[in-house]
Amino acid sequence: MSDRFFDDFHIGEVFTTPGITLSESQILDFALVYDPQPFHIDVVAAAESPFGGVIASGFQTLALSFRAFYQANVINACSLGSPGFDALRWTAPVRPGDTLHVEAAVREKTPSKSKPSRGTLIMDYATKNQHGDTVMTFTAIHLMRRREGEGAA
Repeated sequence: MSDRFFDDFHIGEVFTTPGITLSESQILDFALVYDPQPFHIDVVAAAESPFGGVIASGFQTLALSFRAFYQANVINACSLGSPGFDALRWTAPVRPGDTLHVEAAVREKTPSKSKPSRGTLIMDYATKNQHGDTVMTFTAIHLMRRREGEGAA
């Protein structure tokens, strides 16, 4: 994908990333450091949990989803960071062997009034597994650079 800037995005446009497959060892390694709940780190305890086995931390799912989106090179040329997410929901467990991909849709696009060299994109994200089941949703607010000369008036 060629470099995109704020003005190149269109409301309703959807981007889909390649898949990332998650192994049990990746789930255990992440959880031991960042989210050591029994159903993330202990195979026996996880089997007895309501999930019936080890599941990935939602935080790992979020981090992998951002990685997948960033590696798809959709916002790399223009990203100025983000003030945050809204409506983050983990809607289904992620299990060892699941392959996740991200679908991101542009919902809103607002040029900055005070800084004409940038704008804000609101994007709705859905992370899905290999069965097409949605495992996580969130809305991201992206601060984006405009192409040189765009918006400066």
